[in-house]
Amino acid sequence: MNEIRKVPFGAGAEWLLGGFALLRKAPLALGLLGMIWGGLSALASVSGQLWLSFLLALAGPILFGGIVYAAREVDQGRAASPNHLLQGLRDGKALRLLAMLLPQIAALLLMGVLMLLIVGPEQLQHVNQVLLQMQTNPDPQLMESLPTGRLLLWLLAVMVVGVVTGFFTFAAIPEVMFTGRGAFAAMALSFRACLRNLGALLVMVVLMLIAVFALSLALQLLGALLAFAIGAQASMFVVQLLLMAVLLPVMGGAVYLAWRQMLGDAQATVTSTPHGFEA
Repeated sequence: MNEIRKVPFGAGAEWLLGGFALLRKAPLALGLLGMIWGGLSALASVSGQLWLSFLLALAGPILFGGIVYAAREVDQGRAASPNHLLQGLRDGKALRLLAMLLPQIAALLLMGVLMLLIVGPEQLQHVNQVLLQMQTNPDPQLMESLPTGRLLLWLLAVMVVGVVTGFFTFAAIPEVMFTGRGAFAAMALSFRACLRNLGALLVMVVLMLIAVFALSLALQLLGALLAFAIGAQASMFVVQLLLMAVLLPVMGGAVYLAWRQMLGDAQATVTSTPHGFEA
């Protein structure tokens, strides 16, 4: 069993800054990985192909595992490659990475149950009717009839469920990528590591939200300028590509550094293990 190391609150800032540092070390190589993923997501959104959106959502843990793997390659002085996006497939770890979707599926089901319990079936029907009426009659008085208190309580519950769900996968993806541990054991280890280092995680999340807001604002200004030259739709596509080219490598690098500090070490090596959820 891995020793879960306790880190100071400031480690959360170090993880995020380290993610940016890794991107600066290999901006083109790591940025290309994020751009490929972002380009596919933008294509699915623009084309309206639901099957492509579903496929990308299903492949999310595999693709993110590839970005985490590429971040470690850069950290250890090697080159990142687009091939790394599918590193989990080549290492026979696809099923264990896909198992990372299970907490998310469980969370969605729990959110639905909580909505029924907190808001109630009758109020949900009323909310649906109000939203339909607002499409043709945007009357502010209709909004006043919504069960605002219950909806806010449900949103708070959703936030808590989302955070707890993230605990199961935060360090589990690098744990699967860089060790022979099975999916469920990795998720249990990730959950305990996140609980023990909750302060550092909160610092990282808050700083990440600030960074995302600042980056999004800057790119929106750039998109407004590009719209005059290439059109609004094309500029939105470019902005999304640039956003993913920065955010995904930074997040992958931050998660890798967090795993290394809490659970792993800089010399961890990838091991080949049998196919399946658990080794």
